[in-house]
Amino acid sequence: MRMTPQRQSVLDAVRELRHATPEQICRRVQVTAPTVNITTIYRTLGLLARLGLVRHTHLGHGAPHYSVAEHEHVHLVCHRCGQVAEVPCDLLSPLGGTLRGEFGFELDAGHLALSGTCRDCLKENS
Repeated sequence: MRMTPQRQSVLDAVRELRHATPEQICRRVQVTAPTVNITTIYRTLGLLARLGLVRHTHLGHGAPHYSVAEHEHVHLVCHRCGQVAEVPCDLLSPLGGTLRGEFGFELDAGHLALSGTCRDCLKENS
């Protein structure tokens, strides 16, 4: 698979933005390549994901967020304020072991978002 300038621009944008929707990636790419459209971005992100260079995570409603594949962590998404926190995947190791042992299921914690209520929002309710 050839790394075209457009593909490289998309990959560079994902690296720079760390977590970004396709629309955010498109805006970044268009700074240097204004003719690139959102369809090309989606197509390229799909290809880069199949090649294992990027991965996507659904952080709730709306478009998925893309990051480079080696950028692994669990996302904690507050369903009240929308804040997104990152925690190490290792925190889910006990759950991963249980799922593997009891159900034969291998957890991909680096591709995961957990929904709940953040510390700040919990304080507001107290």
